[in-house]
Amino acid sequence: MPQSEFEKMKAGQWYSCLDPELDAMRARAHEAVHEHSMMSPSERGNIAPKLRALFAECAEDARIETRFHCAYGVNIHLGRDVFINVGCTILDTASVIIGDHSMLGPNVQIYCAQHHKDPELRKQHLEIALPVTIGRNVWIGGGAIILPGVCIGDDAIVGAGSVVTKNVEPGVTVVGNPARVMGDRA
Repeated sequence: MPQSEFEKMKAGQWYSCLDPELDAMRARAHEAVHEHSMMSPSERGNIAPKLRALFAECAEDARIETRFHCAYGVNIHLGRDVFINVGCTILDTASVIIGDHSMLGPNVQIYCAQHHKDPELRKQHLEIALPVTIGRNVWIGGGAIILPGVCIGDDAIVGAGSVVTKNVEPGVTVVGNPARVMGDRA
């Protein structure tokens, strides 16, 4: 039996992102994000119930400020004491793991989807999903962009506005576009 586009996505194969099953999953995520954004903070708590229920894993004390967007939600794993500030976007076509005590500044963007480079195949809406892993106690400054397939090691810092195109070793600080190691933390 042929694989569904969702099964291809989960398996890390090329898939068509315009598919009825994926459309329905994105609509469910949009509803959950909408609930999260519209609830009063006292009613919502750290994360609105529908949004929390979507996630693959979510520690009780993880917190997401409003104006948040995710593609599916089902691939997001949030560790203990994770803080996601206002305006963050997670396009979770693959697994996105954010480790304990990590913080994302305002408007951080995490992308797992990579569209096909061949223009004819791109017209067919083909993309591949590459996971993103953010270790424990990582600080990602506001406006940073994390590209598909990137791993950021424990205790690393990503400077505001940086574009992370490659893995970041534990304990280092990276800045710029593309992000490069800055040197010792002070």
